[in-house]
Amino acid sequence: MLTTPALDRVVAAALEEDAPWGDITSSTLIPADARALAVLRAREPGVFSGARAFAAAFRLTDPDIEVRLLVADGDRFDAGAELATVAGLARGILQAERIGLNFVQRLSGIATLTARYVTETTGTRARIVDTRKTTPGLRALERQAVRDGGGHNHRHSLSDTVMAKDNHLAVLTAGGLSVTDALLAVRARLSHTTHLEVEVDRIDQIEPVLAAGVDTVMLDNFSADDLRAGVALIAGRAIVEASGGVNLDTVRRIAESGVDVISVGALTHSAPSLDLGLDVVIEAP
Repeated sequence: MLTTPALDRVVAAALEEDAPWGDITSSTLIPADARALAVLRAREPGVFSGARAFAAAFRLTDPDIEVRLLVADGDRFDAGAELATVAGLARGILQAERIGLNFVQRLSGIATLTARYVTETTGTRARIVDTRKTTPGLRALERQAVRDGGGHNHRHSLSDTVMAKDNHLAVLTAGGLSVTDALLAVRARLSHTTHLEVEVDRIDQIEPVLAAGVDTVMLDNFSADDLRAGVALIAGRAIVEASGGVNLDTVRRIAESGVDVISVGALTHSAPSLDLGLDVVIEAP
C-alpha cells in the first residue's frame, strides 16, 4: 500500500535532488507574484498512472498550487487528451514541473505497457504480475502503476514470501539432502501463513518439489510445450507460475499453456516513459 507519508518522502527526495538550493532560473526570471495556469496533455495514447505523485510534486513545492485531475489512475486516454490542470504562483509550478512530469510519465509508461500484456492474455486464466526488478526507491509507486494497468503484484520484498530459486537450492542441498527433504525441513519451520514458492528449470524437478508441499511452482524458461506438460503434471496441486522469456510476442502462447501466473520483469525494468507535456496556456487570475 502506498501511504501518503511514504509517497511524500519519495517525491520530496526527488524535489531536493532537482533544486537543492532552489530554482535560480525561475527566481531570476519570474516575478514573485506572477501566476500561471498549465495543462498536462498527452502526446500519445496510454493508461494514466501517478496522479498522487504528480500532485505531490506541486503540493510539496507550494501548498497553494491547485492541481485538478481530469482523469483517474487506470483511465485510458488518447493523444491530445487533457489529463490535469495546475494553477498557482508561476515560480512553484515551474520548479515542480520536471519532477511532476518525471513521475507521471514513468508511471503511466508502466501502466500502459502492463495493459498491453493484460490485453494479450485476455480469455486465459493467466494473471500478469510484476517482479522485484523495480527502480530502487520507487517500488511502491511502480507496483501501483502495474495495478493501474490491470496487472497484479508479486511479493513486495524479500520479507514477504519464501521463494527458493536455483542458487538457494544449490546451497540448501550442498550437505547431501535431497531437494524434497530440504524443502520439507524448510516447510516445517514456516508459519502456516507463509507462502512457499520454488523455481524449477526442468520437468524432472517438479515432482520432488511437489512432494514437499510447496504452494507455487515457478517454471523458469520453459518452452511452450514444456509449460503445457508442466501444468498437466502439477494438475492443480500447486499454483503454476511461468517466468523467463516473456515478451509481447510470446506472452499469449505462454498464457495458453494453462499457467496461473506469468511474471514479467519488463513491466518495470523496460517500460518506456510516456510522452506527456505540461504547457502554460494562460496567466491564471
